[in-house]
Amino acid sequence: MRERVTGRFALAIFLAALALVALAPTDALAHDVTTGDRGYIQTILGVHLIPFAYLGAKHMVTGYDHLLFLLGVIFFLYRLRDIGLYVTLFAVGHSTTLLIGVIMGVGVNSHLVDAIIGLSVVYKALDNLGVYTRWFGFQPNTKAATLIFGLFHGLGLATKIIDFEMASDGMIPNLVAFNVGVEIGQLLALSAILVVMTHWRQTRRFLQQAVVANVAVAAAGIALIAIQLAGYFGEST
Repeated sequence: MRERVTGRFALAIFLAALALVALAPTDALAHDVTTGDRGYIQTILGVHLIPFAYLGAKHMVTGYDHLLFLLGVIFFLYRLRDIGLYVTLFAVGHSTTLLIGVIMGVGVNSHLVDAIIGLSVVYKALDNLGVYTRWFGFQPNTKAATLIFGLFHGLGLATKIIDFEMASDGMIPNLVAFNVGVEIGQLLALSAILVVMTHWRQTRRFLQQAVVANVAVAAAGIALIAIQLAGYFGEST
């Protein structure tokens, strides 16, 4: 009975989180920054490491797309060593395009890059469901995919920050602090996820419920793609 309750509780958390994604404002679905934080970034001058580290942590903890993708990545990873490897690959990709993108002013249309980020969520959910080997007879390189999609996640945020016209005074130290904050937020979010996952995996119905959960994650990713493409074509008209 306890296992059944634990499994249902974990699945309920997944579905509730996905419902929040569906009900959230469009701008909150991806790499958005609140009005107050945007004003701070636009007006600040000099080096402010702690505030930018806080903003980085806040971005990760509240970033639905980040969390959905990382959730998919660690869903069937049981060893901390493997979790650390994949999370590091994602962090390297994310940090690289964020720093290079902002410093060199390399940005793309935010709707298009966020649609690709939604695609990363769909990709990982389908991977967890075994779709590629079952339907197409091959297994994509999961490490390479995690790194590549990490690059897109960082590019998405870089595009937002470029739009804010961040001051050059203290830019590099502040961006590094922001990245450190992202890693802190990532660890906090993953710790909470792993607590739930650890108990859930011990239940007998985990594999059955995992199918439902990953189908729901894929559906959420498809919704993210549709919303971002609608925004892109809406701008074009």
